[in-house]
Amino acid sequence: MSQNEMPPENRRNNNFFNNNPLLLFAIFAIAAIMVFKYVNSEPATPSAITGQSSGGSRQVPYSDFKELVKRGEIKQVTIGKTTIQAVGGGTMGQTTYFTRRIAPDETLLPLLEEKGVAYGGVSEENWFLDLIFSWVLPILIFFGIWMLLTSRMQKSIGGSVLGFGSAKGMINSEKPGVKFADMAGNDEAKEEVKEIIDFLQHPDRYIRLGAKIPKGILLVGPPGTGKTLLAKAVAGEASVPFFSVSASGFIEMFVGVGAARVRDLFEQAKKQAPAIVFIDELDALGKSRAASGFGGNDEREQTLNQLLAEMDGYGSSEPIIVIAATNRPEILDPALLRPGRFDRQVLVDKPDFKGRLEILQVHVKAVKLSPNVDLNLIAKMTAGLAGADLANIVNEATLLAGRKDKDAVENNDMREAVERAIAGLEKKSRRISPKEKRIVAYHESGHALLAQTTKGARKVNKVSIIPRGLAALGYTLNTPEENKYLIQKHELIAEVDVLLGGRAAEEVFIGEISTGAGNDLDRATDIVKSMVQIYGMSEVAGLMVMDRRQVGFLGSPYGYGRSGDYSEKLAEECDLHMKKFLSERYLAVKSRLETYRGAIEEMSAALLAEEVIEGDKVREIIVAFEGANNLPPLCSTKSKDDGDLMSETA
Repeated sequence: MSQNEMPPENRRNNNFFNNNPLLLFAIFAIAAIMVFKYVNSEPATPSAITGQSSGGSRQVPYSDFKELVKRGEIKQVTIGKTTIQAVGGGTMGQTTYFTRRIAPDETLLPLLEEKGVAYGGVSEENWFLDLIFSWVLPILIFFGIWMLLTSRMQKSIGGSVLGFGSAKGMINSEKPGVKFADMAGNDEAKEEVKEIIDFLQHPDRYIRLGAKIPKGILLVGPPGTGKTLLAKAVAGEASVPFFSVSASGFIEMFVGVGAARVRDLFEQAKKQAPAIVFIDELDALGKSRAASGFGGNDEREQTLNQLLAEMDGYGSSEPIIVIAATNRPEILDPALLRPGRFDRQVLVDKPDFKGRLEILQVHVKAVKLSPNVDLNLIAKMTAGLAGADLANIVNEATLLAGRKDKDAVENNDMREAVERAIAGLEKKSRRISPKEKRIVAYHESGHALLAQTTKGARKVNKVSIIPRGLAALGYTLNTPEENKYLIQKHELIAEVDVLLGGRAAEEVFIGEISTGAGNDLDRATDIVKSMVQIYGMSEVAGLMVMDRRQVGFLGSPYGYGRSGDYSEKLAEECDLHMKKFLSERYLAVKSRLETYRGAIEEMSAALLAEEVIEGDKVREIIVAFEGANNLPPLCSTKSKDDGDLMSETA
């Protein structure tokens, strides 16, 4: 039976003993010693004690032995450590008796002297057993414990105690079967790395001409966009070994371990060249040394220096490509990005509509879909989401259909999965009072109406007053069809108006404001601040940039805050301008709500009755109100010219 045919528990035990041969030896040695000790613990034969042969021998109890001495039938006694041997004579000839010694017995020697019996002693100690138990066994035990501890340490730091710099324990070496055909979207990124594949397959073609293929390729992009998958696809297309390692695995508490691991990694790659070395999360290792605040001898910096030296150490004749991935390129050390190292950066961005549709089609291959599932609509609703998010949405929709014991995944399951990914899980068990429910209904109706009647705003997809996530008591789902890379000024103002619509609706229709608009006001203030201090969209600061931000793919600003290159007077003027601007927009929003009072009332009543209304229902209410009151059709004036393709297709 092969090892693959063994039961899992047998394979685990076999691997354990194969990895610990000395421990296995120690176990067998202890067992053998115990058996040997048990065998040698049997009473000694008479001849073994005296060295004499006898005609007859008997084993007697200790009490019978003393009785024989008293009767004068014993002539000679030999006392051992555990055994007493006696030689006696009688009418039948000489007989040898032996018995177990019972110690201490202070009456035995006086009795022997009284009867005139010759007695003596003999050593029964086994020098071999003493050697085993006194020296060999303790050494084996301590050696086995030491091997067990070093084996665990080897797994934790990637090498043995004497060779702790080995990278074998942290490297995942494989030949991936992933191809470009298995990847959807990111067509531009795949085109960028195709020449690398040709170089790995035919290195002589380039070396003969003196061409220098880039040694390092840096894949940059938001989390979940498929950077690791792209690196595996490159190795799969080229059919070369793929050495993948996490950058954080190089750093350990022992000084010099990281540098030794980097050397070992490249040594292994050179032995199997052509090959690809993939370093994930490069920012964990390659953070800028100028901004780190550490000294010149810390472990991370030594490891980074070793990586730089290794990338400079092999020439174009060695077909090894280093591919690294990061979602924080703004904090990388400049030495990593100079020509000759990671001199080519490939952007692996979030997919566009076509890419999202292709990714969804890949992930639904193994899913049983209902004919009513519209992947085009799902792709439009998921603008701004990465490939990993889309995979999670498909899986979540499958789980939802399974809970309801459906035969196939339906369109409402997919839409519910999208809402979970964007707004969070529904909290139907969260009980809110009728008063709060009414406030939330007017609040969300205000958002929805402003989104539908404001030029440049994103159209409404769904409005709900069912609590979702951690704190949201309701939500208005506005989803664009495409990722937006440029936002015009009127679109930013429209976004501010939509955010202020909830607070304004509470004041107009409830008569009192609440804390429900806290997040809306925070986002509106941030938009206006950016317009003034970053984008030059105000007269108070003009084209002067007051707030220098370097925002990475993770969304958090790097070096956020005021730069201090302007006066306090200008800062005060900017604050006053932002306050005045928000107040003016708030008044305009309240005026719009007053104009559409009947539509808001009808929309709120529908929400209170049904809890959820679709975007089509919102537009139907607004269009009917405009027609009944002879208002200009603001709801239908939005077009693709506003930069919102969703308005024509939602």
